[in-house]
Amino acid sequence: MATEILRTKWMAMTASIWIQCSAGGSYTFGIYSAILKSTQSYDQSTLDTVSVFKDIGGNVGVLSGLVYTAATFNRRRRDGRERRGGPWVVILIGAILNFTGYFLMWASVTGLIKRPPVPVMCLFMFIAAQSLTFLNTANVVSSLENFADYGGTAVGIMKGFVGLSGAMLIQLYEVICPGDPKTFILLLAIVPSLLSVLVMPLVRVYKTSTVDEKKHLDGLSTLSLIIAAYLMITIILKSTLSLPSWANAVTLAVLLVLLTSPLLVAVRAHRDRTEKPLSSVYSPLVDNLEATTSGEILMLDEDKSLNLLQAMCNVDFWLLFLAMICGMGSGISTINNIRQIGESLRYTSVEINSLLALWNIWNFIGRFGGGYVSDWLLHRKGWPRPLLMATTLGTMTIGHLIIASGFQGNLYPGSIIVGICYGSQWSLMPTITSELFGVKHMGTIYNTISIASPMGSYIFSVRLIGYIYDHTIIGEGNTCYGPHCFRLAYVIIASVAFLGFLVSCVLVFRTKTLYRQIFEKMLHRR
Repeated sequence: MATEILRTKWMAMTASIWIQCSAGGSYTFGIYSAILKSTQSYDQSTLDTVSVFKDIGGNVGVLSGLVYTAATFNRRRRDGRERRGGPWVVILIGAILNFTGYFLMWASVTGLIKRPPVPVMCLFMFIAAQSLTFLNTANVVSSLENFADYGGTAVGIMKGFVGLSGAMLIQLYEVICPGDPKTFILLLAIVPSLLSVLVMPLVRVYKTSTVDEKKHLDGLSTLSLIIAAYLMITIILKSTLSLPSWANAVTLAVLLVLLTSPLLVAVRAHRDRTEKPLSSVYSPLVDNLEATTSGEILMLDEDKSLNLLQAMCNVDFWLLFLAMICGMGSGISTINNIRQIGESLRYTSVEINSLLALWNIWNFIGRFGGGYVSDWLLHRKGWPRPLLMATTLGTMTIGHLIIASGFQGNLYPGSIIVGICYGSQWSLMPTITSELFGVKHMGTIYNTISIASPMGSYIFSVRLIGYIYDHTIIGEGNTCYGPHCFRLAYVIIASVAFLGFLVSCVLVFRTKTLYRQIFEKMLHRR
C-alpha cells in the first residue's frame, strides 16, 4: 500500500508542498540585506539594484516554462504515462541554480572569494532567485493539471506555501544561526537544494481525478491554515517574549511535525479514492479557449491551447500584464524596503524582524485565499476571477496610503493589507492565465506575465523609492529618519495600485462571457 500511495497525485502534491516550503529564500532578503550592504559597501540605491535582480530572477521564468513543456507534454505517451522526462527535470535544475547562487553569495560576504563587482553580485542574486521559477513552475503547473476542476485552490495552496516559506526559513535561522546572516545565506544554499533533490521523483502528472477531490483539498487547505496560524502565534510570541534557545528549537520541531501532516491527507485520499477520467489534461475548467481581438472567447478543441506568441496577440494578455505591473510591482517594492521604512520610523530591530516574518503570513493568506475564494465564487456564483483581482488591487491602494501616512504603528495595518492583496495576485494570475489560454503552454505564458513583477519592482523600488529616499537624506550618512522619507513615494505607488484596479475592471468586462461559459459547464456537470 505504501508503494501505491507514493504513486498518487496526492503524494505528488505533498512533495510539491515540501519543496515550496523551502523555496522562498528570496522572501528573506530583509534578513541578510544589511550584511550584504555593509560587507559590499553599498548605498541604498545599489542595494535596491541588487534586490531588483532578485526580483528579475524570481519572476522571469520563461525558460522554466519552456523546459517544463519539453519535459512533460512532449514526452507524454499515448497511455498518459511519462517517459524519462517529467517535472523532476525542472526541479533538479532549480535545485542546482539555488545552490550555485546562494553559495557564491555566501562566499562573497564571508571573504572566501574577492569582493565581486556590483554586476557580478547581481548575477549571483539572479541565479539564486531564478531557481524559484523552476521549482514554482514544476509544482504549480503539475498541481493544476492534477486537480483540474479546482485549479484555483490547488494553485493557491502551492503559491501559499512558497509565500509562507520565508517565515519558515526565518524560524530555521533563529534556531541554527541566530544573529548570523552570513551563515543563513549558506543555509539557503543547502536546505532547499537538498530537499528538492530528495523528493523530486514523487512529483508527477496523473491523468485521473476522484469524485471527492474537493473534500481532500479542503483538508489540505485546513492544514495550511493551521500551519499559518501556528507560525503567526510563534512569531508574535517571539516578538513579545524573549524565548530561550531551547524554546525556539521546540517551536521549530513542532513546525516540522505539522509539515508532515499532508501525508495524512494523501493516505486518506488513497483509501477513499473513486477514480474517473480527468476532464482535460490541457485546460483546467474548459476544454480550450481562443480569444479574439474583440474580446469574445470561444470554445475550441483540446489541441488548440494558445502558445505564448498567440497569447501575446490578444488584448487580455496585456491587460493582465499591466495589472500585474501595478499590483505585483508595488507590492514587492514594499517588502524590499520594509526594513528601511521601519528604520526611518524608528522601529526597533525586533519589530522590523517581526514585520518581515509576519509579511510572509499575510502573503500566504493572500495567496491561499485568492485561489480558494475565487474557486468558491466561481463555482457558487459564477463570478469572474478578475473581479476578485480588481477588489484586491483597490484594497491595496488603501494599504499603500496607510504606509505613506507615517502615523505611529502604521506599518502593522499597512503591511497586513498590502501583504494579503499582493499575495492574492500570485494565485489569481496563473489560474486566470490557464483559463484564458489553456494549460499546455501555461508555464511559459504565466512566467512571461510574471516579468511584470521585476519590471514594476525596478520602476518603483529603484527609480522611485530609492531615488526619492537618497535625495531626502539630510546631513551626513546614508540614512533618513522621519515619515517624510517615504511619504511621496508611497502616494505615487498608491496611485499606481489604483490604476491596476481600473485595468482589472476592464478585464472583468472583457472576460464575462468566458466565465459565464465556465459556470454553465460546471452546472451541466453537476
